[in-house]
Formats: sequence, structure tokens, C-alpha cells
Amino acid sequence: MLPLAIPVSAVAAASLLSQPQLEPLLRSWLAEDIGRGDLSAAALLGRPGRASWTARRGGIFCGGLLVEPLFRLLDATVQVRLLVADGERVVPDQRLLELAGPATALVAGERTALNLAMRLSGIATATSALVAELSGTGVALADTRKTTPGLRLMEKYAVRCGGGINHRCGLDDAAMLKENHLAWAGGVARAVAAVRSAAPWPARVIVEAESAAEAAQAVDAGADGVLLDGFGPEALLGLVPQLRWQAVGRGSAVVLEASGVDPAHLKAYAATGIDLISTSAAVTRSSWLDLSMRYEPVLA
Repeated sequence: MLPLAIPVSAVAAASLLSQPQLEPLLRSWLAEDIGRGDLSAAALLGRPGRASWTARRGGIFCGGLLVEPLFRLLDATVQVRLLVADGERVVPDQRLLELAGPATALVAGERTALNLAMRLSGIATATSALVAELSGTGVALADTRKTTPGLRLMEKYAVRCGGGINHRCGLDDAAMLKENHLAWAGGVARAVAAVRSAAPWPARVIVEAESAAEAAQAVDAGADGVLLDGFGPEALLGLVPQLRWQAVGRGSAVVLEASGVDPAHLKAYAATGIDLISTSAAVTRSSWLDLSMRYEPVLA
């Protein structure tokens, strides 16, 4: 079952990196590194230069779409030629992109650009490995809101480049009712009813259930999705079909999601009949993909 009831909130890949907040973020990160000015710039003698990026390790490349807007903030004449698209697999020593422009701009933007791309490529690579475990199962892999402050849109973009889907990007995408919501509202039914009455009609309502009883109550309350948190594969084998039949009896459908899972057991979870698995592992447990930038002076 395609997880239609779970929000895919980070939209299409290209538009994700053209959000209005991207430029201020890039400016702030450049300012963090450059400070009052690059003290090494005088050694460049005002010359133009060329540079290229190379992968030192194999994986999924991500972040190429950030390179041109970042370097253009330093100098509008910088030219970027992408040789590899975001989401493509690369091998060690593969050339990824080429740059040309004032050497001062290329040197000043190097560290910030590489840091971003290495971080995002690491997430895309980790996501790809997890998605491969679910190949052929029909179960989707979704991210979470466990992201680095300031990097959420980019990290969610990296998950998409690795073959995953995006869960909600923020609290305004969908209502997810967790333990505290249910306790303060006085139960699942009251919490769902309160959100339904306050939220716009297209909004999704997802209930995080920590027991079989809570999951059943969520289906009865008409939740669009039930996030089954901390259940092992054995428990889900019996619970998932029960919830499906319960939803059919109500004349509705529900998206069933497993969370709090051990990434080493993805195939076992997929065999339970759930629709998707959400995990922060691709973001929180990934390692940077090592990339390098090499220069070639352009002599007058």
C-alpha cells in the first residue's frame, strides 16, 4: 500500500533547494568561515583559477545544486560545471564538478561548500544502503524531524537523493499526536477530535501508539496513520492485520508505520505488512563522504 496518508512534505528535489531561506543560510555559513576577511587571499595575487572536486570514497553524491549559488555569493562570475547529478552513485577518484573564477572566491568558498556536500552525500549514501534493504518489499523508508538545526531542508533533500521519502518537515505539515498529547487531551479519541476540529480539512492526523490498545483506539478515532513505536517484528506480525481489518470495518484505510526500529532488522519489519518505516538513522548515524577540491592556477 502506497503511504499516501503520510505527508511527503519536502516537495520536489530542485524546489527544495530553491527555498527563500537558502540564501541567508549560505551567507551566514560563509560569514562564519571568512569572518573579517580571508587573510590568505593576498597570496593568490588576484589571479583567476580553476578547480575540480573528486570523490575519495564511493557513495551517493549530494549537494551539487548548492555549489553554484554558494560560490556566486562570493563572486558572480564563478562558473560551475556539474559532472555528476545529485543522487548518482560515484566511485573513488571520480571527478564530480569543475569550477572557474577568481581564485580568491574559489578558496574562500571551498571549506563551506565541501562541508555541506560531504555531510549531505553521507546522508544520501546511508539512506541508499537502508533503502536497498527494503528493495522489492513495497515498504518505503521515511526520515524524521531529527535533523541538524538550520540544515533540515538540505538533510531531507539528501534523504530523497538516497531513495527515501520525507516525513513531515515541521509541526505545520501534519498533526502527530504523541504520548503527551494523548495524556493532556484525556485519550486518543479526544486528541484526534480536537485536532480535527481545529486543523484545515486536508491536514493529516497521525497517532503515535506505544501499545496495541492505543493503536486500535487510533483506528477507531479515524486517524489517517498510526505510528507503531517500539514494536518488534514479532508483535507487528499479529497486530498489523488486526488493524487493517479494523479499518476496513470502519470503511476506511489507515497507513501503518513502524518507528523506533533497529536498522539491522529492516527486512523483518518489512515482512509484517506495514506501509513504511521511519528512522533517523540515515541522518544521525551517517558519516561524511570524503570529497576533495584541487586547484589549477590560470597563468596570465
